[in-house]
Amino acid sequence: MTGERDQPGRKSRRKGAGVTMADVARAAGVSMQTVSRALRFPETVTPDTRKLIQTAIDKTHYVHNLAASHLASSKSNTVAAIIPTLSTSVFAETIQHFSEVLHAANYQILLGNTDYDAAREEAVLRSLLGRRPDGIFLIGTHHSRNSIMLLKRAAIPVVEGWDMTEKPIDRLVGFSNNAAMIEMARHLVLRGRRRIVFAGVLRKGDSRAAERRNGFVDAMRTLFPQEEPRLCLASDLPLDMASGALLLARVRDAFADADAIMFSSDILASGALLESQRRAIPVPQTLAITGFGDFEMARHLIPSLTTVAVPAADIGREAGRLLLAGIEGDPPLQTRIDVGFTLMIRESG
Repeated sequence: MTGERDQPGRKSRRKGAGVTMADVARAAGVSMQTVSRALRFPETVTPDTRKLIQTAIDKTHYVHNLAASHLASSKSNTVAAIIPTLSTSVFAETIQHFSEVLHAANYQILLGNTDYDAAREEAVLRSLLGRRPDGIFLIGTHHSRNSIMLLKRAAIPVVEGWDMTEKPIDRLVGFSNNAAMIEMARHLVLRGRRRIVFAGVLRKGDSRAAERRNGFVDAMRTLFPQEEPRLCLASDLPLDMASGALLLARVRDAFADADAIMFSSDILASGALLESQRRAIPVPQTLAITGFGDFEMARHLIPSLTTVAVPAADIGREAGRLLLAGIEGDPPLQTRIDVGFTLMIRESG
């Protein structure tokens, strides 16, 4: 007798493929309605029944059809997060803690990357909004008009992060890049520095680097009103340590008497610090060097790097809480949270 697996024209079923809620109900010895309630509203089912159903799910390898549930409930139990780049650890830390808050509330994260491109942000938004997330978290507060309209028409909670603005789309958690640079400039002046240069890679769309430059300019015009602020900017370089070394060379060529360089990022500052050792430039005796971000390597360099610490984890956690409050309809105590910053004064400056 020919076995079922030998019958022509019959495809073997993959494990879990085609398993229905009815299969789970039969395996658990309960009704389909009970399985449905356990999956959608677990608090309405007794712990013993939930355990029976979970055992049946594990046994049958059932995968719940979330799309159908979302159509029925108008909720997707997903949120979208959009970041400028996947290569910067501080954004990863923010998303990690944001995800932990949302995961505890049974939400999953859809992640998009803009590469600091406004048109790409709009395309990412359209794609993610098409998946009907229950809320959106965006790194940054500078968006195209079309992106802003898309967010407003979506009629879902929106949290912007990492920047501060007087006109957020909905809710906001961040800090002032401008104020951080002003404080760092004041610190250097108190240490006796007078010929300070700002060096950075300013890619189109990177509003945070631009705000750090603007903070430096504001500080210099206040502290040294008779002098033109010294800037060494590049838009043609990647954000890496090799660019920091190159920027150090450009500063030395353009401003030979510079006694301090404020870099827009720890990555650049670290490259410059290593290059200063190759050039036998004493740091900080001859040249002070500061960064921004307080990456892990900053404290391990020799000399250790003076920088601005950003509470990336706090931004993620607060953004998660703000978004959850919006999704659940709870009126927040605050819609605009300034998490601040900390100057990390170390050996280089």
